[in-house]
Amino acid sequence: MKIYIVSLAAGVLVGLIYALLQVRSPAPPAIALVGLLGMLIGEQALPVAKKLLGREPVTAAWLRSECVAQITGVPPKAAAPADPVPGKAPPERGA
Repeated sequence: MKIYIVSLAAGVLVGLIYALLQVRSPAPPAIALVGLLGMLIGEQALPVAKKLLGREPVTAAWLRSECVAQITGVPPKAAAPADPVPGKAPPERGA
């Protein structure tokens, strides 16, 4: 139930912002998509700020694995598995 209340509160906040910016609601698709992108980027500001305040480095690899995956919805690519038995060929697909 809590998630519904939070969602409603976020919707009310966005509605107030739309009213202040004098953007009709529902917003035209381009404006709505840019707003959604901003929300996704804004969600990632907190983890970056936490790392910076903790004096930890914010590397491109960390941004790619943690932030980009959240923004794009595409999970980071896993590293190729190591050959479990040296010299043994991997099993054929479809066999």
